Amino acid sequence: MLSGMSPVVLLLAVLVGVALGLLGGGGSILTVPLLVYVAGLEAKEAIATSLLVVGVTSLAALVPHARAGRVRWRTGAVFGVAAMLGAYAGGRVAEFIPGTLLLVAFALMMVATAVAMIRGRGRAAPAGEDGDGPGRGAHDLPVKLVLLEGVVVGLVTGLVGAGGGFLVVPALVLLGGLPMPVAVGTSLLVIAMKSFAGLAGYLSSVTIDWGLAFAVTGMAVVGSVLGALLSGRVPQDRLRQAFGWFVLVMGVVVLGQSALSA
Repeated sequence: MLSGMSPVVLLLAVLVGVALGLLGGGGSILTVPLLVYVAGLEAKEAIATSLLVVGVTSLAALVPHARAGRVRWRTGAVFGVAAMLGAYAGGRVAEFIPGTLLLVAFALMMVATAVAMIRGRGRAAPAGEDGDGPGRGAHDLPVKLVLLEGVVVGLVTGLVGAGGGFLVVPALVLLGGLPMPVAVGTSLLVIAMKSFAGLAGYLSSVTIDWGLAFAVTGMAVVGSVLGALLSGRVPQDRLRQAFGWFVLVMGVVVLGQSALSA
């Protein structure tokens, strides 16, 4: 087992950040296996640590997107508040669920996420409808649907530390009427909000190695800024499909590892 502070862990943390900055999601999908199988953390500690890493990293990646006008603040705030409630509840409930079962649930979420990525996440709003443009206005926001979706996504995140951006982005496109680039930027606000809420739920029963957590977070932040700067310059469809196949393979590996350790 490698030391939690090994260069491999820190290098992979940069890739976690790049995924978040580029796609508006994927941080927890990569962070939890990294912390469990490379850093050697227990499942619940890894999930709690990933919520910190992803929360801080999402805030860092949010800045370049906000400067480029790719954040719809009101929509993100409404979705984020609902997701925070679900995430905190999920983090508290996780105390009573065995770590191996949480890993299995996490792996199943990886597989579901991978399939959704490979198949595509729906059509974006027409080009030219940016965060402040002529797209769906604030008065057209289906608040009840956004709140319900936010609670469900938050609950999943709080329980298994996954299901962030790759559930948030499609919801923002379909329910919020946002074009894909704006949905990616707005999702980072939502992810940060619910990650911190889920972490608060976990901290009542889990102790975090703060040195490792801050080191991984720092490297992931560097990667997130790079990813956000590259966003819009990389063909999103091809990147999403390639990442989807990678996540699918990782999900199968995690399932296999969980079965062997059961």
